Amino acid sequence: MLPRWLALSLASGAALPAALAQQAGSFVQAGNTQVSAMMMFLGNEEKVYMLDKSEANAAKVNGHPAWGSVWDLNTHSATTMDIYSNTFCASGHHLPNGSYVTFGGNSAVGPPSTTPQNTTYDATWKDYDGTRAIRILNPCTSKDNFNSANCQWWENANVLQMQKQRWYSAAEALANGTIVLIGGFRNGGYINRNYPNTDPLYQGGEQWGGAEPTFEFYPSLGTAQVMKFMGTTSGLNAYAHTFLMPSGKMFVQANLSTVLWDYNANVETPLPAMPNGVVRVYPASGGTAMLPLTPANNYTPTIIFCGGSDMPDQYWGNYSWPFYNTWTYPASDDCQLITPEPQDGSAPKYTQEQSMPAGRTMGQFITLPDQTMLMVNGAANGTAGFADRTLQATTQDQMPYFQSLAAGPVGLPALYNPSAPQGQRWSTAGLENTNIARMYHSSAMLLPDASVLIAGSNPNILANTTSVYPTQYTAEIFYPPYFSAKTRPSVSGQPSTLTYGGNPFNLTIAKGTYDGAPNSVAANTTVVLTRGGFTTHGMNMGQRLLQLNNTYTVNSDGSITLHVAQVPPNPNLLTPGPCLLFVVADGIPSTGAMVTVGSGKVEDQPMQAASVLPTSVTATNGDKPVSVSSSGTSHTAIIAGVVGGVAALAIVGVVLWICMGRQSHKKAAARDAGFATNAGNRISAMAGTLRGPFGGGGGGSGNGRNSDTSAFVPLQEAPSSSQVWGQHPPGSQPGGGAAPAYDAGSPYGVSSPYAQSTGAMHQPYGPGSPYSPQRAPSPYRDFE
Repeated sequence: MLPRWLALSLASGAALPAALAQQAGSFVQAGNTQVSAMMMFLGNEEKVYMLDKSEANAAKVNGHPAWGSVWDLNTHSATTMDIYSNTFCASGHHLPNGSYVTFGGNSAVGPPSTTPQNTTYDATWKDYDGTRAIRILNPCTSKDNFNSANCQWWENANVLQMQKQRWYSAAEALANGTIVLIGGFRNGGYINRNYPNTDPLYQGGEQWGGAEPTFEFYPSLGTAQVMKFMGTTSGLNAYAHTFLMPSGKMFVQANLSTVLWDYNANVETPLPAMPNGVVRVYPASGGTAMLPLTPANNYTPTIIFCGGSDMPDQYWGNYSWPFYNTWTYPASDDCQLITPEPQDGSAPKYTQEQSMPAGRTMGQFITLPDQTMLMVNGAANGTAGFADRTLQATTQDQMPYFQSLAAGPVGLPALYNPSAPQGQRWSTAGLENTNIARMYHSSAMLLPDASVLIAGSNPNILANTTSVYPTQYTAEIFYPPYFSAKTRPSVSGQPSTLTYGGNPFNLTIAKGTYDGAPNSVAANTTVVLTRGGFTTHGMNMGQRLLQLNNTYTVNSDGSITLHVAQVPPNPNLLTPGPCLLFVVADGIPSTGAMVTVGSGKVEDQPMQAASVLPTSVTATNGDKPVSVSSSGTSHTAIIAGVVGGVAALAIVGVVLWICMGRQSHKKAAARDAGFATNAGNRISAMAGTLRGPFGGGGGGSGNGRNSDTSAFVPLQEAPSSSQVWGQHPPGSQPGGGAAPAYDAGSPYGVSSPYAQSTGAMHQPYGPGSPYSPQRAPSPYRDFE
């Protein structure tokens, strides 16, 4: 019998090329995503949902450009989905019942040749203001009717919206399933401040300022309150890094500051500052994740930060643009660890960790079932964000990478093993480069077969398939080193729900689906819950791995029965909602099964006593290796056997693969080839560039779009023609000289389009809005 992962792949010609190329450490292209996957989450064992900003994507839905799609794991094809409001740089999270919710975004935008009717609705692209939007999705499977309202995005601003406008806000789930929403821009751009920074909280007053320093809850728990931390970290606090702690307090990090936050009392306990001046939040965008929670570490959270940027504060500039040519500034390779709530009662502190193999901005950690952590995506120089100028490069023509503020794609992934000896935790051995640049607005997500889906990249103000780093619609799958195994565990008995404490359950690993002696394999088998979270901007909101306690019985027939504890009775460790359950036998994961942790409701979760497990039992004949089953669990044997028999089908699959894309790949192929040829293990656009003070280049009024903030003003110029990636950007030079002058008169910078903004642009929709009649009543009343 074929294992599920391969049987599903062979069922589709479109998926066949990927099935025949599952080589450990490799990247395989995985179809066209229809929209550039700025945001992404795993809905169930079959579907990945993707979100883009409202822009001129070639893919259409209901007569307008699409900015949402659903990608099928089995066919590697994507179908567009309609979304009402602009999801540009939204946040998101899971709900206890397995639904997903996204928050905020930006105002309405239309084609660059026209001016939107207003910033609430554009009739051409049919997008609404998303700054206060709450959108809910109930993931569906292939057995469901995707045309039904229950399988589509639901949003209705007349029924449900946030109290505040939030763009680049943080979202973190609490123990009862409530989600706290923190900060963000109201409007703005590159970073969340004016310069000089005279109003750290609001950046222009409570009514009209560009920053939103408050927090609120979904479902609502009352009026939004100011979070002091947003003022402390003013400017560099977009997409703050948040992690719920076992105590119920929240670890929050932004700019160079760190706190433990009691959100009930709104009290902050300062923790040490981030060492070495390295900023990790957007747009520095370092990789951040919680290390695996295990019985061995008594489920004590430790947070890792790697990469980002140590640019001097003034270089970051203001809402409009950076004050430095960021693409010439090397990204940091620095890594730090912190345990916010040490169990020995000691004071929390940052600990220097081994540096990454290469500096990286916009890198992203994906926690794998074997408890290693994959670092993918990003660039060697610069920052996230886009602009058509900086304070030094005052015109688009002086921007060597078109609108990208980063250069030098890092195509080589790296693996971090927190259990390895100090100094030996990072490795790139056996890993291949990708030839697709994954720059700003890239995303990555763990899949049920334990591979990693990688998609997105769009460091352009508008969709642009010919720029230096083009808008990317091609997905890839990365296969971690454990795909070199001869077989993978075949597991039965997975429950559909797990509780906080309670009676244990049994899982069975079939004989012949692991490699080695049963007693040894059983002693080295773990059961883990992984949650990939909601991914965007190099971070995964809600990502965690928790290892369940287990014992085992090795059976005389060579099968292994695992006795598995329920989730520890503390929902702060793993909040209620969907997870993948993996059995990892001697480092090789099974296929993950989707389970729901908790009651499925937003409520105080029912808890029972911690599970009591029986003693492990070995088999008298269990020290001899069991023959690997020849029934189809071996990757290489199956692949070799099917190649000849399905050659014709493979050809058809390749043709379908080529035809699936809606973009022209001729120029893209040339770019990708350049990436592969020039990259080696790292493409460094400005290796060795000096980190001096500001170079020449004064202020001055910019025309057209300047940054994220100005992406909704009509562009007055055509997209750049295709360019070739070079190791040194044209016109670049080391910094030098005195800091240039800038105009501090406008609260939004020299030429920000928000200088003339009014409060009317973000008013909620009234009863007569065309926004509300289009949608059926919400099927998610429990969350409204």
